[in-house]
Amino acid sequence: MSDCRISAASEQGVHLLRLEGDVRLTMCTALDEYCERIFNDLEFASVAVDVTQATGLDSTVLGMLAKLALNTKERFGFKPRLYSTNAGIDRLLQAMGFAQLFELCQSGDDAPAAAEPLPLTPATEAQVREKVIEAHRTLMAMSVENHAAFEDLVRTLEES
Repeated sequence: MSDCRISAASEQGVHLLRLEGDVRLTMCTALDEYCERIFNDLEFASVAVDVTQATGLDSTVLGMLAKLALNTKERFGFKPRLYSTNAGIDRLLQAMGFAQLFELCQSGDDAPAAAEPLPLTPATEAQVREKVIEAHRTLMAMSVENHAAFEDLVRTLEES
């Protein structure tokens, strides 16, 4: 767990999520809860995601980020920014269809610096399974390729 961290910052309705290390489903509950808080912020103005310090993002985290982007577009009418400087992560984001959800930025220079780590949120196995299913359903809805890639996983999780 020490090589994975999600930090958050907000000021006057401007929100930033910073993902560092190899970010995996262990952080999905904390990420989902923070995203809900963002959308309940009456001063909400924008949200950005900084993955410049990430070495990996698993599909559950990608699904949660897709949900964040879709909710931002639906509720507020704009795409959030996503900062990345890692060629491998850039290829992953492109392959998953993130260019349709985010304004992809090749630099994190204008991303706010100060962010506080999100605490790991305890969750039951059933709660985590539901978050994983929801995240993958979001990814599946984005493209035929994503649907084919995650259909068996979702079916297996729903049957368990």
